[in-house]
Amino acid sequence: MNEVQLIDKYLKRLTKKNSSSQGLNDDIFFDKSKKLAISIDTYVEKVHFPNFKSPDLVIKKVLRSSLSDLICKGVKPKYYFLSASGNSKSFSKKNLKKISNSLSSEQKRFNIELSGGDTVNSSINSFTCCVVGFSKNIVKRHNSKIGDDIYITGYLGDSYLGLQILKKKISLSSNLRKYFISKYYMPSINLKMIDFLHKFASTTIDISDGLLIDLDKMIKQQKYGFEIRLDDINISNQLKNFLSKNKRFKIENTIFNGDDYEIIFTSHKKNRSLINKYAKNENLKIQRIGEILKKHQDSCILKGNQKFKINKNLGYTHRF
Repeated sequence: MNEVQLIDKYLKRLTKKNSSSQGLNDDIFFDKSKKLAISIDTYVEKVHFPNFKSPDLVIKKVLRSSLSDLICKGVKPKYYFLSASGNSKSFSKKNLKKISNSLSSEQKRFNIELSGGDTVNSSINSFTCCVVGFSKNIVKRHNSKIGDDIYITGYLGDSYLGLQILKKKISLSSNLRKYFISKYYMPSINLKMIDFLHKFASTTIDISDGLLIDLDKMIKQQKYGFEIRLDDINISNQLKNFLSKNKRFKIENTIFNGDDYEIIFTSHKKNRSLINKYAKNENLKIQRIGEILKKHQDSCILKGNQKFKINKNLGYTHRF
């Protein structure tokens, strides 16, 4: 079974209806009376990161990916708790200094504070990060309306190329290699999106497993569908350059693989001009790429004038 099936079958019955757990249908806990939001994620070597050769970069990926869960809900992170498992090799004095320095710089960037955690001796390198923030409200996951516009932030696909480089599946020039690997380890998490989402978004999710999979998660309770215009999805100049020289890599097999930690959100059509103006004034990369449809079975991708059914294999799903 996959992750969603496991949660639906065995775990949802352990929560109360309409509780702060959001029925386990979102990535965060939110207690409105206390204005308290919490998220937690686990990252395991060879599953969430290929190796531990760059501990300073791995820990940045762990932290930024964890912060993304709150930010995409419109919550400013304040505290984080970090548990780590490793051994004398992975937690050598040299590596621990690198990890500490990286966390220090990230704390300054996002104005957050390490507030607790745990360490365990293990042959497996893994991290569990819990992030705490405060907000009067959150932008919930299942709140879109039929006809709403679908938007994404930033660029998709760069992280996927970085992972392929780290796995030694492709070889690129030094500059491109450095660019894509940095995008894999350091997703572009933008605190400016917090106010923006409260102003304009009806529902949100961050892109961890892939645009199509996460978009489906965002609307599955409503049984809505979606139409995505492939040509409207922004990609970086670096990825454009790579695709132009490597024809065996199709754009759809590059941008739908996840690990981008950009934000998908929906908004009413009446907000189009306001969103464009706000994004321009705040220097935010935001692109309208489709709309919400009435029926789930009508979900599709438009490429030029051609319509394609959704390929469910595009993206990543944890299986047990």
